[in-house]
Amino acid sequence: MGEMFSIEVLAQKVNGWCDTNQIFPASGQAGDLMTERNIRYYRTLGLVDGPLTGGGQGYGEKHLSQLIAIRLLQAQGLPLNRISELLFGRTTEELKQIELRGLQELKGSTNLSFRPAPAGENWNVLPLDEEFMIISRRGRGISAEMRERLLAVLHPKKESKRH
Repeated sequence: MGEMFSIEVLAQKVNGWCDTNQIFPASGQAGDLMTERNIRYYRTLGLVDGPLTGGGQGYGEKHLSQLIAIRLLQAQGLPLNRISELLFGRTTEELKQIELRGLQELKGSTNLSFRPAPAGENWNVLPLDEEFMIISRRGRGISAEMRERLLAVLHPKKESKRH
């Protein structure tokens, strides 16, 4: 059956893995630390299997792999309903492959990640179009001209068709 551990140790293992690999949920969609409460919630959503045994020590490698996969997908900004679709019915081996591919993708990406500061920020979200938005940590807006310039950079084909 492999090594078994408590829900507390499971949460610690996930947090340790996340710290080592610098993986954090995107845009504050979940807390930085995995908690027992998170694990129980993910179980109710069907994202994590129930414990294999009773007595508080029923968590193993598959549970750890499920939670790591959840964190990797959260780091990419995916919502829980999409994560559920992607992970449903996966074997431990498939989950480990997701972990390897996810780490490779995140380490090779040029996406900037950010984590909200504990205090002193006044976040403002400004939609540019149906795909992109601008987030200001200091509540700033942008001019209509700047919005058009950004859209021209993001959608160069649309801009060239206008002229």
